[in-house]
Amino acid sequence: MTNTKAPSSAASLGLLVLRVVVGAIFAAHGAQKIFEYTIPGTIGSFADMGVPLAEIAAPVVAFVELIGGILLILGLLTRPVGIVLAIDMAVALILVHLPAGLWVGDGGFEFVAVLGVAALALALTGAGRFSVDGAVLRGRAPAWLS
Repeated sequence: MTNTKAPSSAASLGLLVLRVVVGAIFAAHGAQKIFEYTIPGTIGSFADMGVPLAEIAAPVVAFVELIGGILLILGLLTRPVGIVLAIDMAVALILVHLPAGLWVGDGGFEFVAVLGVAALALALTGAGRFSVDGAVLRGRAPAWLS
């Protein structure tokens, strides 16, 4: 019996491209917060931007972005990871970028909006066939997970 809910190969290829690019960007930003800026530096930056509880938020965001990005690239737990990353970007948009307007060059929200919507799209669609979710979880996990 054919699984009519499985995405086509073309759709799965599109999801693969989206996952890899968006996941790489998230992972790079998380790694930057951890290894380049360091956690103490990221805490200071978050505090300077007015992020509440910067001591907690900075390491959480850094590791969510690094690990979440890697999981997106692999296509593992794509739906819940997509939701968490979309929330991450929504909070960044509201707390930091919205007052600066649209343009990223002015500190605006265009970049975080695109990343957040891409993460949300992956949460809504799933990872597609070319993923760990597609290979391992399909049919073995609830739809919200795979």
